[in-house]
This record gives sequence, C-alpha cells and structure tokens, in this order.
Amino acid sequence: MNWITFAMAQPSGEGGGSPLSMLIPILGMLAIFYFLLIRPQQKRQKETKTMIGALKSGDRVLTTSGIYGTIAGVKDNSFILKIADNVKVEVLKSAVSGVVEKATSKLLWRAPAPAVILICRAARASRLR
Repeated sequence: MNWITFAMAQPSGEGGGSPLSMLIPILGMLAIFYFLLIRPQQKRQKETKTMIGALKSGDRVLTTSGIYGTIAGVKDNSFILKIADNVKVEVLKSAVSGVVEKATSKLLWRAPAPAVILICRAARASRLR
C-alpha cells in the first residue's frame, strides 16, 4: 500500500519554471537552423537563378546528366543544346548545372550538389575500393 500513496503523491518543489526559460532554447535552435541551413540554401538558389538567367546562345554548359553542349537557342523554360554536329537536344533550364569555359573546357561555375548526393557518392566510392 505504501507504493500507491507514493505514486499518487503531489510533486515536491517548484511547479516547473517560467515559460520564458523554456522558450529561449527553442528560439536558439530556430536561429541555428536558419543560419546553418535555410540562409545558405537561399543563397545557392539565388546564385543558380542568376547564372541561368545570364546564359545566352553560344555559351558552353554542363547538364546535370553530364552532357556538355553549346546553347543554340533559348526558350521560356528550356535551352536547345548542340551536343554534336547536327545533334540538338532540348533541356530544361533547371538541368544546367554549370558554365564551361569555351577554350579549355574548364568548369567556371557549377551548381552545388545536395549533401545527400555527396554522401551517396562517398559510400559508392568506399565500396569500390
């Protein structure tokens, strides 16, 4: 019987604490998420949007599927890429991952890859060793 009275007893001490003291850690976590996750992602999206908006006919680009091509035409939401002689492909603007320097085929700007893809690539590389 003694354990029943102990289980039903009122808690001793203070009632809990002020709601403000519980709110401060939550606000701190929200601030950390904003500065470490949300803000950098918005910056990358803005850079990608300006890069795609600045592309014009004659620019050499790399698509997300790994195809190099020269922009032959620009439409509202797509590009027409010339990837070989007499071979043209229409791709969405979002499929362009970077701009390539014309003479050396050196990648000048590339859209950042999501962390998940990088982790998958690292896992695949470790299995191949």
